[in-house]
Amino acid sequence: MIVVFDTQCLLCNGWVKFLLRHDRKGVFRYASIQGTAGQTLLSQANLKVEGLETLLLIDGPRIWQHTGAIFRVLGALGWPWRLAWIGWLVPVQVRDPLYRLLARNRYRVFGRLDECAMPPADYKVRFLD
Repeated sequence: MIVVFDTQCLLCNGWVKFLLRHDRKGVFRYASIQGTAGQTLLSQANLKVEGLETLLLIDGPRIWQHTGAIFRVLGALGWPWRLAWIGWLVPVQVRDPLYRLLARNRYRVFGRLDECAMPPADYKVRFLD
């Protein structure tokens, strides 16, 4: 599974740090939307960096975005994070617009780095760029 994320977004970086701490099986790899691999994956999903309002999860041939990506990721982490699957009960017409609102305002609310964050040295092998 590949998580494509914005390395300049403090919220996104916090999410990746959370995943690195809790992904004990090493299920996830990571690609920056600012990097070559991330750009390629976005292009394959017909997405553009400009105005991007989603986390992207590539799971083999499947592509997940928005809250679907979050629930898939948390489910793959196992117990207790798998409990987040209860969120599937909330209709997508409610949860995804809320997600996009947060994503659209992520820099304003959580902050932005001027440069792309570098992965921790002990996890560098799990990053594609």
